[in-house]
Amino acid sequence: MSTSVDPAIAPTAEGPEHAAVRAAAVAAAAAAPGVRAAGGAAVDAALRTAAGLLRDRSALLLEANHTDVAAAEQNGMAPGLLDRLRLTPERLADMATQLEVLADTPEPPHQREVRTLPTGERVFERRVPVGVIGAVFEARPNVTVDVASQVLKARSAAVLRTGAAALGSARALVELVLAPALEQHGVPAAAVQLVPTPGHAGADALVGLPDLVPLVVVRGSGEVTRRLSALGAAAGTRVLAHADGGGVLYLHSSAAEDDVERLVTESTDRLGVCNRLNLLLIDAHAYDRLWPVAEEALADRDIVPSLAPHDHPLGHEWALDSGAEAHVTVATVDGPVDAALTAARETSGLAACVCATDRVAAEQFIDAYTGTGAFWNTTTRLLDGYKLLGLPETGINVDHTPGPRGPVTYVDLSLRQFVVLPPA
Repeated sequence: MSTSVDPAIAPTAEGPEHAAVRAAAVAAAAAAPGVRAAGGAAVDAALRTAAGLLRDRSALLLEANHTDVAAAEQNGMAPGLLDRLRLTPERLADMATQLEVLADTPEPPHQREVRTLPTGERVFERRVPVGVIGAVFEARPNVTVDVASQVLKARSAAVLRTGAAALGSARALVELVLAPALEQHGVPAAAVQLVPTPGHAGADALVGLPDLVPLVVVRGSGEVTRRLSALGAAAGTRVLAHADGGGVLYLHSSAAEDDVERLVTESTDRLGVCNRLNLLLIDAHAYDRLWPVAEEALADRDIVPSLAPHDHPLGHEWALDSGAEAHVTVATVDGPVDAALTAARETSGLAACVCATDRVAAEQFIDAYTGTGAFWNTTTRLLDGYKLLGLPETGINVDHTPGPRGPVTYVDLSLRQFVVLPPA
C-alpha cells in the first residue's frame, strides 16, 4: 500500500540547504565511532575544557552575539525573542557551570542484569549510543551548547540547525569552544556539526535523513515544529518534539493572597520562555478576592490580562506571539478537577501549578492533571532540565505516548539493547 505526504507539509525540492545538511550528517556519522571509542572520561574532560573556554573567550563570544542581536533589532525582532537571542556575561557563566555539572554527573550503569532464565542464561540490558542525533531549535545560542553537550554525553555525534538570527553566535560557540575542547581530549572535533545555511529547508532536510540521523530533537514555534514532526514521521525519523508550551496557574479558593502574588511574579520573570505563566485559572466563587491580587502582580510586570470573552483559544501561547508576549489569559473554573481538566484540554500539557492551602484540593488537582509537570505552590518556571534534574536539557517533550517525557536529557538519548549470556 502506498503512502503520501500531505502537500501542506511536503518538503521543497532539494537545494543547497539539503546538500549542506547531508554533508554535515555524513561528517557527523564519520565522527560518531570516535566519540564512542573516546569514552566517558574523555568526553567529560572535553566538557570541562569547554566550560573554561566559555569563560576565557567570553569577549569574542559576546561580540559575535552582539552582531546577531543588532541585526535582529534592525529587522524588527520582538523583545521576547530578542531576550532569547541575547547572551550576557551572566548567561555565559551559567552555561559554563552547567557544562561542569554535566561533566561531574555520574552516568547510569552501561549494563544491568535483568534476570536469569530458567535454563540458566543471564539477561542483561545495555545502553547503546544512537550514533548521530540531530537538533532543530530556535534562535537561542545557549541551546547550541546545551544540546551538543547532552548528545556527546550520550556518546553520539550531533548535527545542529538553529534559527538564522543566532547562526553567528552558534558558529562562534562551536568553533571557539566546542571543537577545540573536543580536539584537545581526543574526541573528534567533527562530532558537533552546525548546519551553515539559514534557510528553513535545512530543517526539512534534517528530519528526512533517517539512515544518517535517526533521531532529531525539534524545538520552536508550534506550527513549524508540528510540520517537522509530520515530515519526520513520513520519512521514518524519530522526532522528539517540543512544539508548544505555556504554564498554567490555578488559584484555588483556599489560596493565600501572599502566595498568589509570589507565584504570579515568579512565573513571569521572563516572557519569551515556554514555562512562563500563560493561562491563569481562578475558582469562580473566589474570583472577587483573588483576581485583584493577581491583577496587581501582573500590572507590576507590565503584563496585560486577556479577560473573557476571549477572541482566542484559552491556551494561546503568548510567548510565541511576537509583539504580544506581555499578556496572560485569565479564566474562571469550578474547582480543582475542572481546573486540571481545563489545563490539560486547552494547553499543550507542559506544566501547571495549583495555588492552595487546602491539601485535599491540591491533591485532587495533581491527580487529575495529565501534563508533564504538576506543581503545588511552586512556579512552573521550574520545569527545566537544569532546575529540576541538575542537567541541561535538549528540550521538553509533551507527547501523550510512552517515551521520554518532560525535560529530555542525555539519559533519554540512548538505545536499549538486550544481551543474553551463557550460564555463569
